Order: sequence, then structure tokens, then C-alpha cells
Amino acid sequence: MDATRRDVLRLAAGLGVGAFGAGCLEHSGLHRWWPVARDIFFARPPLPPDAPRSEWAGAHVAAYRRLGRTGAHVSDISFGSAKVASADVVREALDRGISYFDTSPDYADAASERAIGEGIRGRRDGVFLATKFCTPEGHLPADAPVAEIVAAVESSLARLGTDRVDLVHIHACNERERLLAPSFHEAFDRLREQGKVRFLGVSSHTPRMVEVMTEAIESGRFDVIMPAYSFKLWPALDRVLALARERDVGVVAMKTLKGAYHRSLPDLAGDAQSFAQSAFRWVLGNGDVSCLVISISERAQLDEYLAASGQPPTAEDVARLERYDAATGELYCRPGCGACLPACPEGVAIDEVLRAEMYAERYGDAASGRALYASLGAPAERCLGCAAPCAGACPFGLELGARTRAAHALLSA
Repeated sequence: MDATRRDVLRLAAGLGVGAFGAGCLEHSGLHRWWPVARDIFFARPPLPPDAPRSEWAGAHVAAYRRLGRTGAHVSDISFGSAKVASADVVREALDRGISYFDTSPDYADAASERAIGEGIRGRRDGVFLATKFCTPEGHLPADAPVAEIVAAVESSLARLGTDRVDLVHIHACNERERLLAPSFHEAFDRLREQGKVRFLGVSSHTPRMVEVMTEAIESGRFDVIMPAYSFKLWPALDRVLALARERDVGVVAMKTLKGAYHRSLPDLAGDAQSFAQSAFRWVLGNGDVSCLVISISERAQLDEYLAASGQPPTAEDVARLERYDAATGELYCRPGCGACLPACPEGVAIDEVLRAEMYAERYGDAASGRALYASLGAPAERCLGCAAPCAGACPFGLELGARTRAAHALLSA
């Protein structure tokens, strides 16, 4: 019987990531899957293109969209700053027409905010600037004192070198209690009265995302929502986006690359350089989306990503996205699913464990992956001696026990 990706995952979990190598696979009979296994567990694939196409050079924003009742018209492809370290890249993005910049204190231990602040210096009026209710150590809890929340935003302003941010998000929201926490809303009202913030938003990519986003819109308190949104995931979200349009709430899409496997799996080699553009065109093909945010840290990414600006999706885009889904179906943990969680008697946040693994492996950001993993209340160490009652709980066929054990070996090292 031919070896499969599932066999590779089982072997990886049994051996531990540190021992998982070509020699072990040779003796196991799984050596033909070594390129796939190596890419899943060891690769640090660069998101910039390996060989940029000449027609992408110097690409600019080609379309701007209204961000709901904020009244701002923002670049359809916008700047996510989770990994940015260079103010020069920020300046280049401005020169290319990007006008929406998303940051947070807990991106790179506040280095993101500092880079953004330096990059927009002297050009603040041309920027729509969004940050989060966070500190460099992480998300503020729902019961944080109002004074602490206000101080966190004021610290962000100092790092950004500005007297105001346009938008502040209640970040990573998965429950009504956090969404409507009085402390966040009182802090926002105080900051808005002082002219330090203008609009309120909420982000979510968790199992209750649709419910949270619906309640955010219906509450009338939120000017912008930032949901995870990508090809053929969360079909119920289309109704939420339509409701946002009706209520004049802006929509910023995130998590559009579905795990970013496109540069590492051999099956996708022919599509690697065009996958991101196809994903972006599909997302922006929904007119209810105001813009999408994608992490940018290098100039080559500006060339690649902005080449998709202002373009409608094509039949070839859809075919490429279908091929991606076929190749990654049993590898990618869909944010916002959560179907497996009731199957774990130990309460392991399986989806969050695999999200941390994705940051470390797919996005090449080991520090963020380890930080997220360390913050979880029920780490996958509990999976090591478990009989895996979660087996079969994933509706998409992920080998959960193998994946969480391998993630623990990787992220706790």
C-alpha cells in the first residue's frame, strides 16, 4: 500500500519532530513522502516570490473601496504588519498606494507599531491606521480595568508617533462577554471623546465567528468587522457580510491564504506564484468586502500582492483555488470550525494548537507560534499519553492526535 500523508503524520508524532528525518523515513518505507514531510514540519517557506515575474514589478493599488460608515476609501489590498521590521517597506507601500495599515502592540513585541510609526511619519493624513486593544504581552482580557485599556492605547499612540488611531479592534473575540465587555466600551468612549480613536472594530477567526460578527453588527456599536474569509469556507459568513453592507459596517477580510501551503507542497509547484493573487481576487470578488489585510514585510510581496488589486476573479483563479483545496484538504485546520473540540476530554484547544503550528511552520514565524502555544491553558503535552478519542472528529480528515503531538514537540522545544 502506498504511503500517505496520514502515515507521515503518524510517524512524525511517534518519533517526535526532532527525530523526524530522512533516515527514519527510509527505514520506515515512507521515504517517498519525505519532501512532503520535510515541508510540513521543517520548512520556513518565504512568502515573497522566489522568482518575481517582470509584469508584477512596481505594481500599485488599482482600486479603493468605502469602509462602511467610517466614510474612508481604503486600498482594496491593505498592509498587515505582523512581521514588518523595516520602515522602508512601509514607505514603499504608501508610495504604491496602500492606505490602510493594520498593526497591534503584540506584533513582534511592539516592533511592528514602531516600524509603522516611523514609516508613516510626515504622511499621517494619508493613512487609515488600525490597532488593537492589546499590550506587547498579548490581548487585554475582558475584565481589564478601563484605565489599563486606555493606557495601552496611549502607549500604542506613543510608539506610532501619532495623536490618534482611526480604528481600534476588540481582538480575537470568540464570545459575547468579550464583545460587549463594559470595560472595553467605556475605554473606547473615553478615548473617542479625547480624539485619540475614531472608530471601533472587532476581529474573530474562531468557532463562534459568525455568531460574534452578527451580534457586533446588530449591536450598533461597531463600525468595522474583521473576519477570517477565504475560498469556500464559512458559507454562512456571506449572510453576515450582506448584513454588514445593510448596516453600513465596514468589512476587512483576513486569513485569506488558508494556511499558506502554496510554496511548500510539490503538488502546488505550478500554482505557487499565482495562488495568493487568485485568493485575493476571489475574496475581493465579493463586493461586500471593503478590503483585505495581508502580512507584508518585504518589497517583493508588494509586487506580487498588488498585482491582484482591482481585478475580478477568473475561471482559472477558481480552478487554482480548487487545486489548492485538493492538495491541502487533510493538512489545513480551518479557523472558525471547532468541530473537534467536544471530542477532547482534556479540553485541549486543538484549533489554537494547530494555529500556533501554522504560524511557526507555514508563516516562518516560530516566535509567534511558540508564544501563542505557551499562552494556551491546555497544551498538547496532554496528548502524548492519550488514546486520541479525537480521532475521526475532524470533518475534513485531519489526523488530530498526530498533529497535536507533533505540534507540541515543535513548539515546546
